[in-house]
Amino acid sequence: MKIVMVGSGYVGLVSGACFADFGHDVVCVDKQASKIEALNRGEIPIFEPGLADLVRSNAAAGRLSFTTDLAGPVADADAVFIAVGTPSRRGDGFADLSYVYAAAREIAQALSGYTVIVTKSTVPVGTGDEVERIVRELRPDAEFAVVSNPEFLREGAAIEDFKRPDRIVIGAEEERAQNVMADIYRPLYLNSAPILNTSRRTAELTKYAANAFLATKITFINEMADLCEQVGANVQDVARGMGLDNRIGSKFLHAGPGYGGSCFPKDTLALIKTAQDYGTPSRIVEAVASVNDQRKRAMGRKVIAACGGSVRGKTVAVLGLTFKPNTDDMRDAPSLAIVAALQDGGAEIRAFDPEGMEQAKAALPAEVRYCSDAYDCVTGADAVVIVTEWNIFRALDLGRVKNLMKEPVLVDLRNVYRAEQVRAQGFRYADIGRGIVSPASKTKDHAA
Repeated sequence: MKIVMVGSGYVGLVSGACFADFGHDVVCVDKQASKIEALNRGEIPIFEPGLADLVRSNAAAGRLSFTTDLAGPVADADAVFIAVGTPSRRGDGFADLSYVYAAAREIAQALSGYTVIVTKSTVPVGTGDEVERIVRELRPDAEFAVVSNPEFLREGAAIEDFKRPDRIVIGAEEERAQNVMADIYRPLYLNSAPILNTSRRTAELTKYAANAFLATKITFINEMADLCEQVGANVQDVARGMGLDNRIGSKFLHAGPGYGGSCFPKDTLALIKTAQDYGTPSRIVEAVASVNDQRKRAMGRKVIAACGGSVRGKTVAVLGLTFKPNTDDMRDAPSLAIVAALQDGGAEIRAFDPEGMEQAKAALPAEVRYCSDAYDCVTGADAVVIVTEWNIFRALDLGRVKNLMKEPVLVDLRNVYRAEQVRAQGFRYADIGRGIVSPASKTKDHAA
């Protein structure tokens, strides 16, 4: 089938490359000429494991191409996917749909023959209705259908998620459009990926509901981690005990510095705004967003406490800047708030990330010093903080790290190491939720 992907960012590029790998003829369109020129040279603008090889192999096979011209490919397409950004709107946190609607207007002008217009971007309930209205108004003669097909890709594992999905959600209002979508995803049938056919509005809400629920799991276990520190429990064992219950599951129960990235922060805010607009406020999701924002800054205070209550004039080494490993994405990364809190406290920051430093330079203050590797980063530092759990930080030579540092303080915000092993190397060690009992809690336990 002939597919056009409008938007060649994270979702558009991954989806387009995977569809091409299924055997479809895919054209990725983007307004940024520099991005298209780079893609045509085989240069990938984002870091995602396996994506570069997938793009290059399918481009070489003639199934995947890149252009700034939308009209020609759309006129020839069976399906046009809208995969543009929907960032949080300033002021109210609602999803900014201006790029979606602009794409719909351009697509409308180029339609020729029956075409399925698919919203792949994460959009609030009712967006598909507005896309249909826009296209119908501009092209009353056109034969088309608007479908919602949300993506459920994890950065760092996006290709695997696309090719072996838990589910494929298709929100369509007519059988003909469902059939086109079934043909597009037919190569996945051997993987037994369940296709859930729903109404368009149901599909739109499903994406937000899924992300909000996962964000809730993360925030819940982070709150349990804080409680564990006060009562002398181990949050990792608590999480295992919870996760062994099939009704709960073990995924997203890893305590840390809070969630970030391109999806959870903006999607929870958009869902909150949507629920408020419809008069059904989502108090749980509101609390999740608030607690998560506060937690990131609190992690900076945790580092300061581990340094004796002050970091003024001290050097702090930050290992990991991206919001998670295996990506270069800095959007809403916990490191942003942590570095800000430490700099506000008077610390000098040295930082290293395997893939995210170029992106970090645009997001962090110029005063941050970027280092060539982890050992360069910790040299002369008064404290080291593990913010992102890249694999290369899981097996550091702790003896070497200690010898390079001015003071042996290690703050492990991802619980990468075992406390007894680190302390045996002579470090002062702080982690997340693994049983630090305060005098106040001992008193409460005795009183109880």
